[in-house]
Amino acid sequence: MKNTVPESQCLILIVDDEPFIRAQLRLSLQCEGYRTAEAEDGRQALAIFQELQPDIVLLDAIMPDLDGFECCTRLQLLEDGKYTPVLMITGLEDQESVDRAFEVGAIDYVTKPIHWPVLRQRVKRLIQQFHLQQKLEAANRELQRLVTIDELTQVANRRRFEEYCAQEWQRMARDQLPLSLILCDVDFFKAYNDTYGHRAGDRCLQLVAKAIESCVNRPADVVARYGGEEFAVILPRTYPDGAIHLANAICTAVRELQITHLTSQANTCVTISAGVATEIPVPNSDFQEIINAADRALYQAKMTGRDGCQQYIKQSSSPVYFLNAHHRLA
Repeated sequence: MKNTVPESQCLILIVDDEPFIRAQLRLSLQCEGYRTAEAEDGRQALAIFQELQPDIVLLDAIMPDLDGFECCTRLQLLEDGKYTPVLMITGLEDQESVDRAFEVGAIDYVTKPIHWPVLRQRVKRLIQQFHLQQKLEAANRELQRLVTIDELTQVANRRRFEEYCAQEWQRMARDQLPLSLILCDVDFFKAYNDTYGHRAGDRCLQLVAKAIESCVNRPADVVARYGGEEFAVILPRTYPDGAIHLANAICTAVRELQITHLTSQANTCVTISAGVATEIPVPNSDFQEIINAADRALYQAKMTGRDGCQQYIKQSSSPVYFLNAHHRLA
């Protein structure tokens, strides 16, 4: 959806097969400070609309080839067409024509001969309503964003993590493709908080979140704060080798922050442990399966010295084994 522009800069697309009517509309609207574009038929209007993305369309109902009713119907199918107000201009005043104008998506209509003061007021009102609607929708989008974002770290929150994990689990089950999950835990974070204070702890989590995000490049991959000092990375369509490669890159990125942590038993700087799991979901199964698997791998990473990652591998012939992918600085 296009951004709101000041009313005086609004672009109005005039669509009428009569040059004289188009000229009258153009002069009248330009006197009010609006910018204008013109089309002489419905097909040309659709092409110009996609090119210029006008703020409002003044559309003649009766035109040869593609009339205003059909043009309006097709406008509604375009990406931004359903959001752009259409004011129908018609010489028809019968109830059927008026009803049809609204049915195909017009917001309002005026009749010919055009009463210019009425037209100006209706155009002004439609633009104001359109801009108000844009602001409300932008506010709603921001509200939706805020309820899915962790306030401290600005990555996805636990709620968004669970929604997205469930969504991708179902999608991968349908497509029979792998879903990978990385669970990360900041090593000895309680000791860090106790030593350096909660403000430093918050800053540490913010930097860790940014380091994790810097390693994740695909739009479909989601980084989330799983809880406390735990983070998660959801990786649709990712096989085990790709997931463990990314987990190692994340561990390295956090280590390279070089945040001093002298009370850590894993290193002299802040590090993370990571558990990696990959599964091709079975239809009608629960996404909690991959969370449990990644959590088991994370536990194994902690048991083998932290500051690295372990990968959970599920085999049909044996219950489970862990692939040691532990990397530490000397």
